[in-house]
Amino acid sequence: MSTALHDPSGFICANTIVAQTTLVPEISLHLATEITPIWQASEAYLEQIGIEPPFWAFAWPGSQLIARFILDNPEYVRGRRVLDVACGCGLAAIAAAQSGASDVQANDIDPMALEATVLNAHLNSVTIAPIPGDLIGTLPDCDLLVIGDVCYNEAMAARIVPWLLECSKTCEVWLCDPGRHYAPSMPLEVLTRQTVPVTQELESADQRATTLFRLRDISAPD
Repeated sequence: MSTALHDPSGFICANTIVAQTTLVPEISLHLATEITPIWQASEAYLEQIGIEPPFWAFAWPGSQLIARFILDNPEYVRGRRVLDVACGCGLAAIAAAQSGASDVQANDIDPMALEATVLNAHLNSVTIAPIPGDLIGTLPDCDLLVIGDVCYNEAMAARIVPWLLECSKTCEVWLCDPGRHYAPSMPLEVLTRQTVPVTQELESADQRATTLFRLRDISAPD
């Protein structure tokens, strides 16, 4: 039970395999092959030390599409400072680092996600700076902020979308959403849209229609 607390890297490696997603086969990740075992392993110490559920053990559709778009269009990140918020396994951050970003940071409120991101960065021979804590309410120092799969409930969307719009006044902001109910309803610029293969256990589906937006209200005057 104390393994994750005292050896988070060891816990991640023991409960995942190195694999690739169908959409982004260029990047290797420590991923869980099944939901139940890793969820149970995490819950064993979740009650003791209050860590988050193991969202970092899965490549969510938003991060997959961000990574795919960056790898296919490296000019969007080349020479820029990129921040991956709610980074999970760090897939989008790794794609930015591979595509020539001058500096890449990854943020998550879960320290295990940051540990997984650093491990995954090492797997792919790139360097990513982990940024712990809740950034909502701050103005990040970056050129491009990317974030995916965060509008999964009303409370989260109500808290995070206004902050992202505020951030978009000082940096470029991308939000990737796989059709969650609480995604922004305002008109937004679409960068790309694609059907992303997903895990049936996670999504109760084999694929999700996922959209990458540039988070700027295009109904507002310039």
